[in-house]
Amino acid sequence: MRLSSVFAISAALSLFATSALAEGISTHVLDLARGVGGKDVPVTLEIKQADGSWKQLAQAKTDENGRVRSFGDDVHAQAAVYKLTFDMSQYPTAGNEPFFPEIDVVFRVTDPMAHHHVPVVVSPYGYSTYRGN
Repeated sequence: MRLSSVFAISAALSLFATSALAEGISTHVLDLARGVGGKDVPVTLEIKQADGSWKQLAQAKTDENGRVRSFGDDVHAQAAVYKLTFDMSQYPTAGNEPFFPEIDVVFRVTDPMAHHHVPVVVSPYGYSTYRGN
């Protein structure tokens, strides 16, 4: 096989792998009070329908590092409005029931080929979110 053919195949495979990995939605729970990822947090991903209702696409739990890297192979982002719901009701908070038992983050995807990483930073009496990478 000629070297130019090897480079062409390699470039094509690289392009395919990049686009396959780029699309999708992921999240991360960062526990600011403890300085660690929030593990075992149930997260639901929903998409907004034309009539304003929400359709559940997937559910997952954060891993040991507080991440949901993927909501599954069947979930492909499209241009739409999405909602991530973090069930914090069982998340440990210094012996108290959590002040925010549920956190909803609503965001818009305009480029379905881009990866959308939407983390939340939590503390006992506050949370924040942003578009990550």
